[in-house]
Amino acid sequence: MIKQPEYRWGIAHIYSSYNNTIIHITDITGTETISRGSGGMVVKADRLESSPTAAMMAAKQAAEVAKEKGITAIHVKIRAPGGHNGPSSPGPGAQAAIRALSRSGLRIGIIEDVTAIPHDGCRKKGGKRGRRV
Repeated sequence: MIKQPEYRWGIAHIYSSYNNTIIHITDITGTETISRGSGGMVVKADRLESSPTAAMMAAKQAAEVAKEKGITAIHVKIRAPGGHNGPSSPGPGAQAAIRALSRSGLRIGIIEDVTAIPHDGCRKKGGKRGRRV
């Protein structure tokens, strides 16, 4: 009988907007922070914070710290800005961050979208007749 490897699970929370990408790795309960990184921590220019390259570098750094602390596998939760005014599709860094996490040797379990969806809360901006272009 083949023995399955024993994994130490964590959760990678990836927040990806059009301005930045934030990778936050926690323990399986989601309460204890293990490591974190963002696009703004690895590039100098503001316009590059949301780029896939910055997301890959930030994810690589976060993954290395997590591996040092004993995490071997992660579940991924992707979040876009969402809400009543933000876009509900993740920014360009989300895909790159997941790819970098898997390349760094972490086993990936469930990939889940946890973007906030409004249940008719605040009124949308644009006025009664919408935005006129």
